[in-house]
Amino acid sequence: MVVVLAAFVVLVAGDFASTFFYHVPQHLWFTLHLRTHHDRRRSYWDHAVLSTNYEVLLDGILGAVPYLVVAALVWRLSWPGAIAGLLAGQLHVWWRHTTELGWSTPKWVKAILRPLGLVLPEDHDGHHRNPDIEFGDIFRFYDAPARALIAKLAHTSRRTRNAAVRRRSKARAPIQV
Repeated sequence: MVVVLAAFVVLVAGDFASTFFYHVPQHLWFTLHLRTHHDRRRSYWDHAVLSTNYEVLLDGILGAVPYLVVAALVWRLSWPGAIAGLLAGQLHVWWRHTTELGWSTPKWVKAILRPLGLVLPEDHDGHHRNPDIEFGDIFRFYDAPARALIAKLAHTSRRTRNAAVRRRSKARAPIQV
């Protein structure tokens, strides 16, 4: 029972920390995650599973650090549970990137996993197509709070800063006749 509890804590707390301390800040202020994870020119199956590009690997490692920290914290409670949580999380990373390979989650699996709030491959595919939706790597219940936080901090975002710079540049540009 302690093994299951430890694995569950790694998944839930790790996903919370990864969502709010890595994923959301990357979408607001940084570019590494957006350049690598949301690059429409690149296969996201390759991104998640096959890539050896150092930027892609760095993005994956940085996204995994919160899970590793939580696993280290629960290690004394149950090291097998900590490892099981990390393994389940990694398997979920691979699974949620399978839509590009033609995977479609069977209805009976959706019926079981939807009430648990798990991110399905189709959900994560939505995030790849529109980076402003479907937050949470493992659990969908982090999506609404993540979007609310992004909306609250939008005025500080890289996107807002860049738009302001473009507006100022446009206002200063001489009028072409």
